[in-house]
Amino acid sequence: MSQFLQVLLSGLATGSIYALVAIGFTLVWQAAQTVNFAQGEFVMVPAFFVLVGTNVLGFPLALSLGLALLLAIVLLGAVFKKLVVDPILPSGGISLIIATMALGILLRESVKEFYGAEAQPFPAMFPTNPINVFGAVVSMQDMLNLLISLAVVVVLTLFLNRTRTGRCMQAAAQNPAVAEILGVNVKRMVMYAFLINAALAALASFLITPVYLAKFSNGETLGLVAFIAAIVGGFNQIRGALVGGLLIGVLDNLVATYVTAEYRAALPLILLIFIILVRPQGIMGTSEGRAV
Repeated sequence: MSQFLQVLLSGLATGSIYALVAIGFTLVWQAAQTVNFAQGEFVMVPAFFVLVGTNVLGFPLALSLGLALLLAIVLLGAVFKKLVVDPILPSGGISLIIATMALGILLRESVKEFYGAEAQPFPAMFPTNPINVFGAVVSMQDMLNLLISLAVVVVLTLFLNRTRTGRCMQAAAQNPAVAEILGVNVKRMVMYAFLINAALAALASFLITPVYLAKFSNGETLGLVAFIAAIVGGFNQIRGALVGGLLIGVLDNLVATYVTAEYRAALPLILLIFIILVRPQGIMGTSEGRAV
């Protein structure tokens, strides 16, 4: 039982980070009706911003994290929207999807060229000593990753549902024309969605990179799993992205521990196929979400 609890908690910790990235997919979809296939690279890049700050410029970790977060919000949020999304979006969603794929390749190869192909150690933000949770031995880093991720999701949900800005963002996502008639600055609300997405990607980067090291190819796997998590949970639902991320994280750990680790990479794809066949709108999605 203690081993099962250990596997469960570890899976929830990893799944909560998948959920942060999956929520980014949802926010971009709601804001621009497109899928950002560079989302995984958006998670990979901030880790290298931190490494440049600590290893190249000699900044302390806290300052490097703050600057990396700021750079991510500006470059992966505002600049991405202004220079990539806005000019291409009028041409249609397919054109923008292809553009984000190209952007992902550009970011991946740029990091490889600048920092090399080898995995780089990333400084841990939290103590790595194990703790005992009801008989299960788990790392403090995993527990804090889980708690921080869940807290961020709760805060984001409260912001969207309880604040005027959050409600305006939802109105702009649901019906931009009507929202504009009612006085909502739709362009500003869309920009907020991209900025929040960039901040979530940076946070996910800071939480997961100490575990998996910093490598230029990290974004490929993470982006794919988070995309599947968003679909499994319900692509147009933040709570669905959370459920999908946690589910994949837990199932991945359970299968690797009690069945085999050889096919763990195929598990998200199998789950995706099952959900598409049985419930196309996702676990938490509505019937209206089938089109998504």
